[in-house]
Amino acid sequence: MSDNNNDEVIEKERSKSAFKYVEDISPGLRLEMDLKTIYHTSISEFQEVQVIESYFGKTLVTDGKTQSTEHDEFVYHESLVHPPLFWSALLSGTTNADGTRSPGGAPKSVFIGGGGELATAREVLKHNSIERVVMVDIDPKVVEVCKKYMPEWGGEAVTNHPKMELIVGDAHQYLMETQEKFDVIIMDISDPIEAGPGIALYTQELYQRASEVLNRPNGVFVTQAGSADSVPHPHAFPEKYDEDHEEENKETWCFSAIMNTLATVFDHAIPYTAPVPSFGEDWGFVMAFNGDEKEARTLVDLPYEVVDDLIEERIEAVPGVPEHRYRSKGVKRAITGNEKGGDALKHYDGITHGGLFSISKPLRLAMKSDERIMTVDNPVFMY
Repeated sequence: MSDNNNDEVIEKERSKSAFKYVEDISPGLRLEMDLKTIYHTSISEFQEVQVIESYFGKTLVTDGKTQSTEHDEFVYHESLVHPPLFWSALLSGTTNADGTRSPGGAPKSVFIGGGGELATAREVLKHNSIERVVMVDIDPKVVEVCKKYMPEWGGEAVTNHPKMELIVGDAHQYLMETQEKFDVIIMDISDPIEAGPGIALYTQELYQRASEVLNRPNGVFVTQAGSADSVPHPHAFPEKYDEDHEEENKETWCFSAIMNTLATVFDHAIPYTAPVPSFGEDWGFVMAFNGDEKEARTLVDLPYEVVDDLIEERIEAVPGVPEHRYRSKGVKRAITGNEKGGDALKHYDGITHGGLFSISKPLRLAMKSDERIMTVDNPVFMY
């Protein structure tokens, strides 16, 4: 082989090499992608915080776990926020002769635990019924970094919003001590990773206190709940502990355990899921509230026209939030801050609502077999 050919081979191989971002998703499964830029990296009092550019655009990473990306953050945040807020609106309303519900004046007040990216608060502030939002995040570094490097998630437009109160502090302590009542409580917190900052916010004791802080009859609690693949891998629910294979048998899912735990406190704990490509898997959420069984069925079976009408009547974009420069295929429209109704949302609508609550048969059966309850003395950790 000539020297010229050698040079060509070397250049070809060199062009393939790049810095990589690698994230462990579960035992034996990793996501690997090109790492294009590191905007920020630091270690706060609570966790490692990074903002990088990857295949999915600008990305917030804490303790080696992707929190959200330009590509699909709207899927996670719209799924987390809008179903519980609209359900609170319907619970505060009246029941019609045909069994359908007309919305009332709620929700007016929302508590957010965590939410340092500010995108959860951004979505809450889109509801024109809102009068007060209290967000408590324990790590000021995350908020500071997101405001500087990720203003598209909410930034100054959210922190300076007249309806918004941002508190740097312990969300667990705040809920335990507050005398205030809220229509909706949203837990947008780190996964329950061993030694992570969020584990105390996934316990029966915390959920019991949250139920006392919610207004009645329209109070709704929602939390992100981790991995929720439609066809669960056996590692998700290890059947027994094996000291020789501790990592392989470590509990890696909390979705059904969170649902079970909420069901010990509230009349209803309703699981739902959304596909989040940058997480490498479907993601779970659990909404909890009180009321008769018929009401729980109504939430799951809401006609798409009802959801779309609520969106048109109640949703308005938050002015001053910059648009993502990196938009997904199918999301061609920029949000300028003047939009109302469906134009102010990228993911959630009536048809999407039905999909969120349509959980696959394998996942339903796997969850049914899981009896774990999360308490202070018996926590459950994600991988």
